[in-house]
Amino acid sequence: MPSEKALRRLAVASLVTQAGIIVTGGAVRLTDSGLGCPDWPHCTEGSLTSTPEMGAHGVIEFGNRLLTFVLGAVAFAMLMAVIRTFSSPRPRRDLLLPSLFLLCVIPAQAFIGGITVWTDLNPWVVMFHFLVSAVLVGVATVLVRRAQRPAGALPPRVGNVWLERLGLLVLAATAVAVYLGTVVTGSGPHAGDPDAKRTGLDVATVTHVHADSVMVLVGLSIGLYVAARAVGSPGRSARAALILIGVEFAQGLIGVVQYRLELPEFLVGLHMLGAAVMVVAAVDAWYSTRWMPAAHAAARGHAAV
Repeated sequence: MPSEKALRRLAVASLVTQAGIIVTGGAVRLTDSGLGCPDWPHCTEGSLTSTPEMGAHGVIEFGNRLLTFVLGAVAFAMLMAVIRTFSSPRPRRDLLLPSLFLLCVIPAQAFIGGITVWTDLNPWVVMFHFLVSAVLVGVATVLVRRAQRPAGALPPRVGNVWLERLGLLVLAATAVAVYLGTVVTGSGPHAGDPDAKRTGLDVATVTHVHADSVMVLVGLSIGLYVAARAVGSPGRSARAALILIGVEFAQGLIGVVQYRLELPEFLVGLHMLGAAVMVVAAVDAWYSTRWMPAAHAAARGHAAV
């Protein structure tokens, strides 16, 4: 029977691997290795793996494909561990849905990656590929928070409907900002292959629109922090909002610097990592407006249900 510590570690591993493949996928694009394997599911006609003729680009692209199996193995181990708890006195049914979602979407995400190859890195397909990964990072964040609960315990709701709605609004604004960020990248110079098409949109224009969406997001996040402090929200809502604000400012600084320096590869990759971290922080901030941590609930005399 898996221990609570084992479940928490598997949940964290799910989050780390989901965020990690965003970084490695960014490396594929930034090294112009997007078509290092020009076919899918084979790397090249007649060969499942990269060949010496494909060079470093083939190795990078095929290596990123192999990481999908790592994600799948972690997700499978997580789901099996959850199912094994069903025969215990305290089954972890609260972990079933996010675990199942991760395991089911990973193969679909691999297929979407195949479509990006078949379409010669169509920017809109590549953007969708990234956004699916962002959703998986968000679901893995929920999985981590749920795994941190005591077995069989469901902490009480925070109970402030307006705070919950503001948290949801922050999450929606994060989704818009991340989406517009992918549009900027899809319009910029880092296509993943020198001959890949771009969106055709003006980079300066979409960058300014993206920056405006980030400003709205920062404003809403500050509002969430102030509201959480003002209503004396139990738990960690204010702290989670403050962490999100810090991530947003760091991400904004990287975005400004990379734009001024004409999009150097290292900073673009760092910005992609920052996007994954921002998704984690936004989901966590939203989640903190819904549920009190078990320790805080016990301190306030609430009974777990």
